Amino acid sequence: MNYNGIDFETYFKHYPDENGFFGKYGGAYISEDLKKAMEEITEAYFTICKSSKFIGELRKIRREFQGRPTPISYLERLSNSLGNVQLYVKREDLNHSGAHKLNHCMGEALLAKYMGKKKVIAETGAGQHGVALATAAAYFGLECDIYMGAVDIKKQAPNVTRMKILGANVIEVTHGLATLKEAVDAAFEAYAREYNDAIYCIGSVLGPHPFPMMVRDFQSVVGIEAREQFLSMTGELPDAVVACVGGGSNAMGMFSGFLNDPVELYGVEPLGRGEKLGDHAASLKYGEEGIMHGFNSIMLKDENGEPAPVYSVASGLDYPSSGPEHAFLHDLGRVKYDVINDEETIDAFFTLSRLEGIIPAIESAHAVAYGIKLAKEMGKGSVLINLSGRGDKDMDYIIEKYGIR
Repeated sequence: MNYNGIDFETYFKHYPDENGFFGKYGGAYISEDLKKAMEEITEAYFTICKSSKFIGELRKIRREFQGRPTPISYLERLSNSLGNVQLYVKREDLNHSGAHKLNHCMGEALLAKYMGKKKVIAETGAGQHGVALATAAAYFGLECDIYMGAVDIKKQAPNVTRMKILGANVIEVTHGLATLKEAVDAAFEAYAREYNDAIYCIGSVLGPHPFPMMVRDFQSVVGIEAREQFLSMTGELPDAVVACVGGGSNAMGMFSGFLNDPVELYGVEPLGRGEKLGDHAASLKYGEEGIMHGFNSIMLKDENGEPAPVYSVASGLDYPSSGPEHAFLHDLGRVKYDVINDEETIDAFFTLSRLEGIIPAIESAHAVAYGIKLAKEMGKGSVLINLSGRGDKDMDYIIEKYGIR
């Protein structure tokens, strides 16, 4: 399919380019020392990713350890309550450790093992990436340091406990807003000191090249599976595919399977409490071009041009930028990016739980809320939603803040 001059049949051969750019977005805006480290990772990845041994081991891990492929579930009761549009969810909540994050963490940790590294370092917001990387580190026998904002540590206590049980060292970040951006800052600083013996396993399709590409590639299993499964279930492709977007790893994984198809793609950002700067984290809708954490993308800026304070009820979405490939697809118009606020999200959280027996992560509930909204507007057709994670980690926080609805 050709869209705005881009041939999506050959898209993955050309994007990113050799310097890590998706159009004008991406790249590697980092120190010379870190450039050498990133070049080492890039060379290792391009060497290993084509190796039958690496691919075979990763496929075995996905099948025998992660429990892949994850299924698609038809939401019959929810669909019937909305009219004639049929809703389906890709069940990444059933991936081992409870979210899509393990898809790239096992790949990154396997890469670290092949490179002879002894430690993996990462940031986490909602804790799912931290849990996934701690799981991968335990599986491969690697040390693991997880940087997490103090605010998120309090909101995501169950995941903090899980990381510690798995053997990870959870390091509290207290400066600034003490959320995801600050956790990324701290993890980068640690990696700059330890890159000879460690690898920074970035938790989304962001950061300097090669991570936006590498994480997308590892996550593409979601979209590849979903496309095949949906065709098998229904005999046709969905009319629309929906995924939540913070950094955007689950969305790029899902969208990768459908970019070359006549399917509408929707990325859902957190509107939080409203449109005022500081009350949301909808960078693609309200942001502008800017560089942070080693890559150029679309970001929310304050009056000084620095990353703006952000907010979302979902700890995994409160980041002031988005992956560079999302910025590229946004400018092309191939993916439509829209917003859902906190209240709509919490309503969807309880609706899916009550009607379908599936408790979603708050991040995923943004996509569910948008899928419901889209179904009401469409009138007919089908919508496939990426249910990127389960809500076990969020239940204490939901009950404390919102009670039982």
